Amino acid sequence: MVTIVQKAECMIIVAPWQKKEYTHIINQKEVTDLGQFLNSREPYDKYKTVMNGTYFVDKSEILEELIPALQQEQRFFCITRPRRFGKTIMANMIAAFFEISDEKSLFDNLHISKYEQYKYQTGKHDVIYIDFSEMPRECHCYRDYITRIQDGLIKDIRDAYPEIDVETDIAVWDILSLVFNRTGHKFIFVIDEWDAVFHMDFVTEKDRENYLLFLKLLLKGQSYVELAYMTGVLPIAKYSDGSELNMFLEYNMATRVRFSEYFGFSDDEVDMLYQRYLKSTKKPQITRESLREWYDGYYTAAGERLYNPRSVVCALTDNQLSNYWVSSGKYDSIFTYIRNNIDEIQNDLTLMFAGERIPSGIQEYAATAQELKTKEEIYSAMVVYGLLTYENGMVFIPNKELMGSYAAMMKKEKSLGYVYRLANISSQMLQATLAGDTETMAGIIQYAHNTEVPILSYNNETELSAIVNLVYLAARDQYKVEREDKTGKGYVDFIFYPVRYDQDCIILELKVDHTPEEAIDQIKEREYALRFKGKTAEKSQYTGRILAVGISYDKETKEHACKVEEL
Repeated sequence: MVTIVQKAECMIIVAPWQKKEYTHIINQKEVTDLGQFLNSREPYDKYKTVMNGTYFVDKSEILEELIPALQQEQRFFCITRPRRFGKTIMANMIAAFFEISDEKSLFDNLHISKYEQYKYQTGKHDVIYIDFSEMPRECHCYRDYITRIQDGLIKDIRDAYPEIDVETDIAVWDILSLVFNRTGHKFIFVIDEWDAVFHMDFVTEKDRENYLLFLKLLLKGQSYVELAYMTGVLPIAKYSDGSELNMFLEYNMATRVRFSEYFGFSDDEVDMLYQRYLKSTKKPQITRESLREWYDGYYTAAGERLYNPRSVVCALTDNQLSNYWVSSGKYDSIFTYIRNNIDEIQNDLTLMFAGERIPSGIQEYAATAQELKTKEEIYSAMVVYGLLTYENGMVFIPNKELMGSYAAMMKKEKSLGYVYRLANISSQMLQATLAGDTETMAGIIQYAHNTEVPILSYNNETELSAIVNLVYLAARDQYKVEREDKTGKGYVDFIFYPVRYDQDCIILELKVDHTPEEAIDQIKEREYALRFKGKTAEKSQYTGRILAVGISYDKETKEHACKVEEL
């Protein structure tokens, strides 16, 4: 243990195991703001800002898993999660907890404060915090990018250890080794966005190899590393049989159970946040069930369901459900992943958009590939980036928030072929349905079947429903479309809840080798319309018409028939 002697204006840190007693004196005023990377004030301030928010969730228990690893051989952790799943907040929390500080601890009222080692660990360590997504001004090459980090670290060390003669032209890892050998001091490394270089256009393949070498030399086998916590989206890329960073224990969401509970929100946590929302919002517009529909649906390797945390917080803060997850960034674009194999992806895309699950393995490192070609590579990358979720060997679209992004892509990308064409005639299908124009409806469905739609063997209602779901895509702008909804005395294929209560309601039943009249009869017999009228309705009263829609397909004649009837 390093002995800390507190005096009026300085902190004296004594390393008694040195052959010659060595004393390092730091001005007390500088302890909490030593540098850009070393004991930076920023993680503390950023985490404090998050804690001050209405919808803060305490995830500090992760520290109970990290503290025992201090100065142990297995002290290197790389935790990867999709974008906007709280990785940066967690990195800020870890740095804020450990770094030397003379400010009041942020953690006295959090879960970690009950841990037996709490008071011995919080605010007692030198922390080097690096966010690799940050760049110097007008950065156009990897050398400028990495020089900012190396020079910044060297300056921080020189400022913190002025009594050590540090040469500026030697490597940062040699300087840190010198500090350790002279003082015995070790450092906790907290690295955020470790994979940022893989997303930078100016970074070449050779640059990426040099970057991995930089991390290896900085961390691997270095006695001055007390703990290394690294996070990002991509798992550690393996460019050779012997990985440069094989000292890291890697934890992704799809295949590793450990650390699952610290990223994303559980049902219980969203319940807690929703109660805060009801108490703090004057006119709440969001239901608890709608939060589940929009933002739930991600799965951990342990089979636990998770909500997208950023979207939940944004929705509750704005008092509005919306698509908060997907931005205009390259790696948020669904088309980025499927464009190299549209022919094979089209059919799966149609089925997934209808709520089906598609069998697929997960290749842990596929997301690091420069070109994604096979379906398994593509789906693996989309799971890593959070555009699909994975459970029990199946991939699928997790929730309504992402469904909206898929719908927008289908209407925009012409190269999607029949998917694009059907999506763009969907407004005609809705108009024809509301007008009772069954001839036009049947013609559109027949067009879907006759064009190049290899998915449609039409051997079952699942395939029919997938295409019907696509040709009614435009309805999602005016309706909440639910599939296989339990209503009345059974389940209906599709039910369209209007956004406005004065709009027409639609109940749609599909039949293979049966008539549309039989479909309408089933809607009546099973009282599916109860969702829209009377005191037994589960929703508020609607004032528009209730339309029963039957769509059938005859496998022998390969003809479609439609019927619309007002209930």
